[in-house]
Amino acid sequence: MWQGLMVCIALTAAGVGLGQLPLLADNGVSPLVVALLLGIVIGNLPVSRRLTDTAAGLKFATRWLLRTGIVLFGLSLTLQQIMALGPKVLLLDILIISCVLVSGYFIGTRLLGMDRETTLLTSAGSAICGAAAVLATESTIRARPAATSMAVATVVLFGSLAMLVYPLLYPLMGMDEGLFGVYIGATVHEVAQVVAAGEAVGPEALVNAVIVKLVRVMLLVPFLLIVGQWWLARGDGAAEVGTKGGLVIPWFAFGFMAMVVFNSFITLPAFLHDGLVLAGQLSLTMAMAALGYETRLERLRSLGMRPFILALILFALLLGGGGLASQWLMG
Repeated sequence: MWQGLMVCIALTAAGVGLGQLPLLADNGVSPLVVALLLGIVIGNLPVSRRLTDTAAGLKFATRWLLRTGIVLFGLSLTLQQIMALGPKVLLLDILIISCVLVSGYFIGTRLLGMDRETTLLTSAGSAICGAAAVLATESTIRARPAATSMAVATVVLFGSLAMLVYPLLYPLMGMDEGLFGVYIGATVHEVAQVVAAGEAVGPEALVNAVIVKLVRVMLLVPFLLIVGQWWLARGDGAAEVGTKGGLVIPWFAFGFMAMVVFNSFITLPAFLHDGLVLAGQLSLTMAMAALGYETRLERLRSLGMRPFILALILFALLLGGGGLASQWLMG
């Protein structure tokens, strides 16, 4: 147990440290991504083969620390934030998430010939909330580390591209600043990337973008409930451990919702609230480091370029279809 956890702690510390560098921090590259990349690099070095007792600690990180981090992530949201923009925002997010998930799964499995795990993880990361959605889905369907790492890589690539593209599109789209912020929140991958893109456009865009994005994050819970049942029904089997009588129950999703409700009505002392949020971020970073460490480059190579092609198609769908949907529903 301890050898694997020490590897995760070391990779997390390095990821957090490097993530503070201006070049990475200013471009929205989170410590989670840095820890994942470091894990892949270190895990594929010959020296890693000398560590023979890491399995238990890595398993603990990718299972329990991952779920703990997702639960504590709920302290970043409140129901009041979500209700502020009205029911049309919820409808917009449901429409975009549904279209991206259905299109992504069809294109990935039928047209590109990808495996179901990588397709679902890539689609979930694009549709909902980036790496957090990939990790939560991975925890529900028990995907392979290589598939998870590849899905996170696509989120990083196209989410980073979005931070550059959206501010350039603003003068060309014919939307006012507030509506463009809604468009950003409904279509950009990661929360950090939404903040960066919204801030580049203006203060009203930033506020609306963050609220709409938080609604998307909330929709992760019903998505996990649905995908767990669907995955089990398809016979893909290795779904979440909280199963009883064939029913897949991702308990950590309910923990996430409980934290959102708690954060909406109970005000914790600032030091305690910030400490819990930090603990959640560190838990997710350690889980990401463990996933990276368990990923072998030969398995990534076997997945080829198809996940990136799928992510590119979904990025184009979000960019074009998301803009039309935002104008239609919110304009």
